[in-house]
Amino acid sequence: MIDQQIDIPTRDGKTTTFITHPERGGPFPVIIFYMDAPAIREELRDMARRLGTSGYYVMLPNMYYRAGVMEIGPINPDPNSPERKRMFELMSSLSIPLVMEDTKALLAYAEMQKAANTKIIGTVGYCMSGRYAINAATHFPDRVKAAASVYGVQLATDQPDSPHLAASKTKAELYFACAETDVYAPQEVIDKVSVGMKGTSNEVEIYPGTHHGFAFPKRPVYDRDAAERHWERLLSLYRRNLV
Repeated sequence: MIDQQIDIPTRDGKTTTFITHPERGGPFPVIIFYMDAPAIREELRDMARRLGTSGYYVMLPNMYYRAGVMEIGPINPDPNSPERKRMFELMSSLSIPLVMEDTKALLAYAEMQKAANTKIIGTVGYCMSGRYAINAATHFPDRVKAAASVYGVQLATDQPDSPHLAASKTKAELYFACAETDVYAPQEVIDKVSVGMKGTSNEVEIYPGTHHGFAFPKRPVYDRDAAERHWERLLSLYRRNLV
């Protein structure tokens, strides 16, 4: 595997992006891995590597670069702690238009790389970024072939770019992995997403007995069986579509 960390120019500066892909073969389909709210850390890099070993050119961008922040370290579970408040401030500083602009920059960089095939793209977003992964499919419908939201938030809003409305705007296969217990994405939101995906080949799946964050090995809520199931679903999604 080849790992590298590159500063990719964007409209608003530079986003430090971790890139990993197989050493031999290629060019490989591109996967954009949108981080969760606690930001870049080795846990996410390891997850990107796991995707890469399956034959993909994986890009994990720092989405907080506008604030001059990359790794924010351990997050205090106390909702009133300064660390958690700062995390929510950073999360709130992002928007779908901003992230889609950054995605353009990521793809522009990848287009110049021999190891990357930017005609075939998959996306995945965890937590705050589930909606960004899905929106990539609607904003780049000719290139994004598969998109996954893993315990994503703000999946059903009253805005035209709400993820629950995405099925009619893209031919990409969409997959929503949802925790059974999730204060950030309660059942009524999941129900709206399910209605929005009705009549399509897209899937909304609830993982029994899980909580928000179940796929991250370093989280107290980590559920090994559910995490491995999410990997199976994710890699199957890509195998079906990134060809």
